[in-house]
Amino acid sequence: LGPLATTILFCMLLDPALPLTQEHQDVPTTEWVPSLNMKFDRRTMELSWDCKENTTYLECVMIHKEKGEIRKKNKDCHCNFSHDSLHGGITFVVKVNSTQGPIPEKLVYANPGGEGTAAQNFSCFIYNVNFMNCTWAKGRAAPDDVQYFLYILDFKECPHYVTDSGTHVGCHLHDLSGLTFRNYFLVNGTSRETAVQFFDTILSLKNIGENGVLRPQDYCKLQPCDTVTSDQPLWIDVTGKSENKYNFPSPEPRPKHTVTIRVSDARGQHWSAWSQPVEFGTASGSICYFVHVYVLVVLGTFVCALILSCFVKRLFASETLFPRIPHIKDKWSENVHTDHQIIWEKSTPDTGKIDHEEILTVEEVT
Repeated sequence: LGPLATTILFCMLLDPALPLTQEHQDVPTTEWVPSLNMKFDRRTMELSWDCKENTTYLECVMIHKEKGEIRKKNKDCHCNFSHDSLHGGITFVVKVNSTQGPIPEKLVYANPGGEGTAAQNFSCFIYNVNFMNCTWAKGRAAPDDVQYFLYILDFKECPHYVTDSGTHVGCHLHDLSGLTFRNYFLVNGTSRETAVQFFDTILSLKNIGENGVLRPQDYCKLQPCDTVTSDQPLWIDVTGKSENKYNFPSPEPRPKHTVTIRVSDARGQHWSAWSQPVEFGTASGSICYFVHVYVLVVLGTFVCALILSCFVKRLFASETLFPRIPHIKDKWSENVHTDHQIIWEKSTPDTGKIDHEEILTVEEVT
């Protein structure tokens, strides 16, 4: 054999021995971490896993196809995420800290069922403040016997369905008391032929433009009409906020107000019907009556005080201008009717108290 053939044969004999040589070499290997048995509860949006000894968990990550990565700090081997749409598929990652550094473990939450079988063109519209209609269309690849079911907040099923050829394509709600600022809507599908994908969405202030929902506190105008100062109504435009309220500036006592409200989507000119009128305050006739009574009482009190003061002043003035003229006291006329009779016999002086009188006689000598 030539030198080239000998070299090739020698390399072929050495190649099987290479793995055996690497097994005995002291090279770093990746630390093996047992499976965490990750679980995801769509109803509570909680990701949980089995806690392992001597293992530190760094964080949870939800990878959303539209929003990207959403990171949460773990709490005793579980993480809670806010409600979000899941029909596009979600990937969860839990990072485990080991001696070789963080090691991620993944869980893929897919939307089982045939592609294009889920409900599509989902939208909701609120009218007359207290009523809401939600509509959707049959999936382009949905089987003929498909049936859809709507759940609000993932637990309250639609009470009144709208059907088209026996298939649920809409829902009417007449009680919106359970709705919050962010509402989770889920449309499930069933079929005997194949698995049907679900559709879910969040209807809130942020995506109202995309999903076509109108809420009383989102992008709407309130038009209260009150007749406070004139017979003509006063129009007030109020932009809806998280708290729908309006303070009417009015002095005390408040006159009578009559208020009625209607709402409209800011994107269009479709107005709801007027609400029932609500009245508060005091009627203008009652206010005038009380004002008149109050004025009369005040005027009456003032006139009486004026008359009394004039009378008192006149009395003092008459005594000053016309003082009383003093008269000589007539003792005789004053004592005419007084019968002072003294019986001499009864008026006997006491012994030792007799006065001696001396009589002096004077005669005229001519």
